[in-house]
Amino acid sequence: MTTRTARKPAGRIAFIGAGPGDPELLTRRAYAALTDADQVVYDRGVPETLLSAIRSDAKEDAQFSPAEGAPGDVAKVLLSAAKSGLSAVHLVAGDPFGHDTVVKEVQAVARTAVHFEVIPGIGQAEGVAAYAGVPLPGVRIAADVDDVTTLDFDALAGAAQKGSFAVAVDAGDLAAVRDGLLAAGVEPGVPVAVTGDGTGETQYTTTSTVDSFVAAALGFTGRVVLTVGADVAERDTLSWWENRPLYGWKVLVPRTKEQAGAMSARLRAYGAIPCEVPTIAVEPPRTPAQMERAVKGLVDGRYAWVIFTSVNAVRAVWEKFGEHGLDARHFGGVKIACIGEATADAVRAFGIQPELIPAGEQSSDGLLAEFSPHDEILDPVGRVLLPRADIATETLAAGLIERGWEVDDVTAYRTVRAAPPPAEIRDAIKSGGFDAVLFTSSSTVRNLVGIAGKPHARTVVAVIGPKTAETAVEFGLRVDTQPQNASVPDLVEALADYALELREKLAAMPAKQRRGSKVQGPTALRFR
Repeated sequence: MTTRTARKPAGRIAFIGAGPGDPELLTRRAYAALTDADQVVYDRGVPETLLSAIRSDAKEDAQFSPAEGAPGDVAKVLLSAAKSGLSAVHLVAGDPFGHDTVVKEVQAVARTAVHFEVIPGIGQAEGVAAYAGVPLPGVRIAADVDDVTTLDFDALAGAAQKGSFAVAVDAGDLAAVRDGLLAAGVEPGVPVAVTGDGTGETQYTTTSTVDSFVAAALGFTGRVVLTVGADVAERDTLSWWENRPLYGWKVLVPRTKEQAGAMSARLRAYGAIPCEVPTIAVEPPRTPAQMERAVKGLVDGRYAWVIFTSVNAVRAVWEKFGEHGLDARHFGGVKIACIGEATADAVRAFGIQPELIPAGEQSSDGLLAEFSPHDEILDPVGRVLLPRADIATETLAAGLIERGWEVDDVTAYRTVRAAPPPAEIRDAIKSGGFDAVLFTSSSTVRNLVGIAGKPHARTVVAVIGPKTAETAVEFGLRVDTQPQNASVPDLVEALADYALELREKLAAMPAKQRRGSKVQGPTALRFR
């Protein structure tokens, strides 16, 4: 019998295109390869936001380092990792084969026996042009350039005559590109758009002409995308990324990261830059006896209904269930009511469909308006479990009692004031560094002012409902907008609508009046 020597598992190499910068434009295959990698070498053109998104989901011991040296040096790093049995990645901006240096690296790896793959990405030039609202139909060129001396300016001049082209270059090379285009015969008055931070939160596009775009782009740094040709005029109708209602607005979200996820995602969809600042921390009740009795009562059929008024209450009950080895089956015939859709979603996550969610106002009053009075014949069990925060108001419990129900109002969790945010956040709050703040409860108003101070008068204040508005006014804040329905999606929609109203008002103002307007924020600045 032949004995074989154990060999290390073979490693592999992937050359991955990161796309134009927005982390959501990374392909599924690229994401899977990156999160499975042991070593990631990245180019300086890859945005930090994209790297942060990958790091958060990568292997715990994955190594990240910038690509340094000539193509041969980078190839050696990748090959060394692969020969040690590791999965190595070179992450590049745009598409791997859009860079001559990366092509040379692939060629160097191909001369070995190491397995490799190339995962394409959207090219920077083409992707950013789409985000800037400049189409590239018909005859076109879209190129990502590391060295402008390799540009074929005659070909670019031909493309500018027949349609449009886009090139991604370093901002420091714009003057060389201008000179090359003019020397190749491109008319000085041909439209040009220059876009910085393409597909990013602070993407900004300036439009001018071939003879003036260098001066127009003064102050741009890093990689920029230049789109040249008649199609630049289409930005007036097709610019969608920078024209979103809240584009560039810095919005303060005084909620924990866990609670703020859905709100922040919706804000980003409208172009805002959310900053999550926890104002409360959730802790277990000081004595667990009440919750222990409540869980036993649920299992024993003591309650006809459980009413959840927050996601935290849902989590508190399920955590207590978990401690006792219970699950959704032990709810038996107990009906569940939820104050709103967010709370209902938390219940559904545990495999249970709530029986009652207010169709109208999602508040204590809205729930009471639809909650049936107790009927001794139809409701042989007349008791309701109400697991809530220690600081909850009595409105709901009192209303249920008026309707003939017995109520076990149980403290499921305590809310305590969070620690103050970092000094720079506190300074921004008080000095007007935030364009808007979203308050989702009276406690978020009280606690934010308590730990960080009162938002500046120029900050737009959006509140989720009437009670929150009352508290904001008590603290000397001006309430600018409030949704008809008290829900997080409606609150964000209300802020977006308010921003659009501001934009329309400013657009209608004469230029002199705009400069004197008290309206603040990115919307106002665009018109000045």
